[in-house]
Amino acid sequence: MSIAAGVSGAGQTEAGKPEARPPGAGQPEARDDRSVIISRFTRILKRPEFGALMGAVAVFVIFTFLDATPNHLWLTQAGLASWAQQSAFFGIMSVPVGLLMIGGEFDLSTGIMTGVTAIVMALLIGKLHWNAWAAIAGTMVFATIIGLINGVAVVKTKLPSFIVTLATFFVLRGASIGYVLHVNQGSTAIDLTNPHYPGLGSAKQVFGSSFAASHSLPGGYQTAVLWFIGVTALGTWILTRTTFGNWIFAAGGDATAARNVGVPVNRTKILLFLGTAWCGALVGIISLTQASSVVSEQGAGYEFYYIIAAVVGGCLLSGGYGSALGPALGACIIGMAFEGVIYANLDSSWDFTFLGGVLFIAVAVNRVFYRRALKARR
Repeated sequence: MSIAAGVSGAGQTEAGKPEARPPGAGQPEARDDRSVIISRFTRILKRPEFGALMGAVAVFVIFTFLDATPNHLWLTQAGLASWAQQSAFFGIMSVPVGLLMIGGEFDLSTGIMTGVTAIVMALLIGKLHWNAWAAIAGTMVFATIIGLINGVAVVKTKLPSFIVTLATFFVLRGASIGYVLHVNQGSTAIDLTNPHYPGLGSAKQVFGSSFAASHSLPGGYQTAVLWFIGVTALGTWILTRTTFGNWIFAAGGDATAARNVGVPVNRTKILLFLGTAWCGALVGIISLTQASSVVSEQGAGYEFYYIIAAVVGGCLLSGGYGSALGPALGACIIGMAFEGVIYANLDSSWDFTFLGGVLFIAVAVNRVFYRRALKARR
């Protein structure tokens, strides 16, 4: 065979048939993304709460330098107790609001719920003379009814949850003024001045007391901090360890696809609305047992703080992504911002300006780290 013939016959057998090649020979080998090893640092960057953690550290450091108190109380137990108490009230609500946002919905009645439930409990104890524990049970029943109304209305009417819960907000806000004025002889404040209401003492021990008192912190830390930690832990467990947590992500990511694979989307969303209502009642019970008083419209406007904390914590407004720890860290940022301005001896009228700037930076940092983490391979 000549050289020319040998060249022209390359890739053929002696019989003139094409030479058998293994599948994919001569082509670049495709890489399976599932086999790519992702570094631990990249996995941390992908966590929804990472940006909120960085923001919380930054805010704490900022107020460490701005602290204008004589003995630099920001770094003492007194400073920790002050912003931890503030953060607890925001955080108990921010966690269920974050879960609801992951599920693709909003609840604008959460702020007023914290005040209305305190009013309900105060009326049951002070006007109807219920035992405090029976009043707590009645308050939770009331919250359950409101949560069911919100949830069922959203899933049955297909109206945006923004509109449905905004209507609930106005109804509850009007009732908290009109009804209290009617039954309380023209006053918008209800006080539980009698220390001998049945069961109120033990209820205060559970919801409105303090712990870990010391020489440096005589008042101790408020029990609300423990409730905050408990709600955060429960929310994290639900999202990461239960089937219901998977349903939350699926319902918020693509409700139609979730239904097609058997996820009970409607039931999931109703339960999430119940969660925000129950936690609203918990905050109302804690606030009443601590202060022994409540006023009409208490909590109105706080729903925006809860949503902000959830967004800062990495929960997407479009749903389907987030965590429970992120909103808790977002609540800590808000608590530190409000208390830090006081410790820095700044005019309190700048609270919201400073908070807005901090939140904007926190969200921006969160988005930058998230996008870079999505592009990273190793």
